Amino acid sequence: MNTKIGYQFALVGSDTFRGKELTTLLNKRKIRISVMEFYDQDIEEEFSKLTQFRDEPKVVHQLDENAFEGIDLAFLAADPKTNRKFGPIASRKKTWVVDLSETFNRDGKVPLVVAGVNDSILRKKKHCIVANPHPVTIFLSHLFHLLQHRFGLEEADATVLQPASAFADAGIEELANQCFDVLRGSQIEKRVFKTQIAFNLLSQTDEVDSNGSTTTEGQLICELKRIFNKSEFRLSLSLIQAPVFHTYSIMTRCLLEKEASIPDLEDLFKNALNFELGSSIPSCPASSVAIAGKDQIYVGRIKKDESFPRSFWIWIVADNLTRGSAVNALEIAEEVLSVPPN
Repeated sequence: MNTKIGYQFALVGSDTFRGKELTTLLNKRKIRISVMEFYDQDIEEEFSKLTQFRDEPKVVHQLDENAFEGIDLAFLAADPKTNRKFGPIASRKKTWVVDLSETFNRDGKVPLVVAGVNDSILRKKKHCIVANPHPVTIFLSHLFHLLQHRFGLEEADATVLQPASAFADAGIEELANQCFDVLRGSQIEKRVFKTQIAFNLLSQTDEVDSNGSTTTEGQLICELKRIFNKSEFRLSLSLIQAPVFHTYSIMTRCLLEKEASIPDLEDLFKNALNFELGSSIPSCPASSVAIAGKDQIYVGRIKKDESFPRSFWIWIVADNLTRGSAVNALEIAEEVLSVPPN
């Protein structure tokens, strides 16, 4: 049983989208924290930058190899180069490391974890780096895990609508600028998306392989197979770039092993920890505008496919910075800190 007054945390990359969201979440959650240190890779002089945590001013420190002395857990939200350098350093100092920036996601030696789905693998680990999956992997893992446990799952298809915030500040800024430029009739800026995204949909934003799949689609399939340990249910996925600022919207078709009805699925989501049935809340429908900033995965319309028995179309919407990043990272932290030390 842990008798510590509080945990000692560090955050690397406090100024990034994910770093800011994690700080907001830590401010709200009643987790015991005795020390909270902030680090940025671009700090050149100590005391040159301040932030705030739980109503107290905090210095953002220079990042060096001594940053993790005595730290129980470090969150990495910086750029990949910084994370690759300092993640192993922190781990060698017997500090748990949770990477929010997808730096280590392709490393098969680094556990890829969705809290509440496959976090049991952490009970067999010593202090190590843990990878926070892509937001879509987190959302679909929760959905598939829930359906598989209750009804069994034979196959699933997903069409993913990706927000501009998938490209951080640059993507949001370019979408906003393009919206203004289109409405003014001005020439649009095309740096992040290479073509017009304002009031438009794009079938791809990165290169495709010989089968027509993009790099991100391949990454998502690979991550989901790792989460479910190469489960037998068949999976296909397509990603579309949408002209929205925040939240992923996903239309899934799930073929269940057991017979079920729409009320059966609605009851399942009503009682599930990480889900909200948005269709039952008129003031908060499952849409990008309504769900931005919320912690849950919202379920919208559920449609039974009459052409395929036991097949359902399920619409889900979730915020990529909350549930898709910070919430999962913090739940991983809570899991590893509750594991008895080796």
